[in-house]
Amino acid sequence: MERVEALARLNELVGKDLRELAVQYGVTVWHEAGKKNKGWSGHTIERFLGLPLNSSRSPNFGSWELKVVPLILNKRTKLLKVKETMAITMIDPIEVAAKKFEDSHLFNKLQKIVVVARVFENQNENCSLLHSVASFDLDHPEIYAQVKADYNLIRDTIKNQGFEQLSGKMGVLVQPRTKGPGHGSISRAFYARTSFVAHILGEGYSVPLPVTS
Repeated sequence: MERVEALARLNELVGKDLRELAVQYGVTVWHEAGKKNKGWSGHTIERFLGLPLNSSRSPNFGSWELKVVPLILNKRTKLLKVKETMAITMIDPIEVAAKKFEDSHLFNKLQKIVVVARVFENQNENCSLLHSVASFDLDHPEIYAQVKADYNLIRDTIKNQGFEQLSGKMGVLVQPRTKGPGHGSISRAFYARTSFVAHILGEGYSVPLPVTS
């Protein structure tokens, strides 16, 4: 499926409840043991678009990447804001050390993406409205330069100090953070900071509440 077609189909879901769609497509939100499937919203969107569940590091539609991010209500401003950072791709220290930015998985993932923003109501996930859909290409010169600088900082740290010296404090737009079960995880991934996610959505740090029917 081409990105233009996917954008058109996804925009039909704006204002719809993804939780109801998950039931329709048989996507598990809560396991029998009471543990939440953290990727349920992304799996639901993938099923809606006719894509098998994907764990590959390649863009999941061949030429473009799909991401789903949660928005949360700012009680002070009464506007929605980006709830958390967005995982982009895992960090393979050998690969990162060997490849310049333009040849990296990070570049491959970011150069052509579609980001679906959903409203996070509460931990129960009884309802989650699809708020908006945005397309993003890593073509803004300043953004490109900063993401490349963040990658090079992470790459230089791996090469000169070691993988274990990576810190979530690094990076202006993209940071290296632990990813995996438990607090003892040593796996790390590239994450887009909330300010970068807000830029991708094209609405700044806060976005207006959705209009529902």
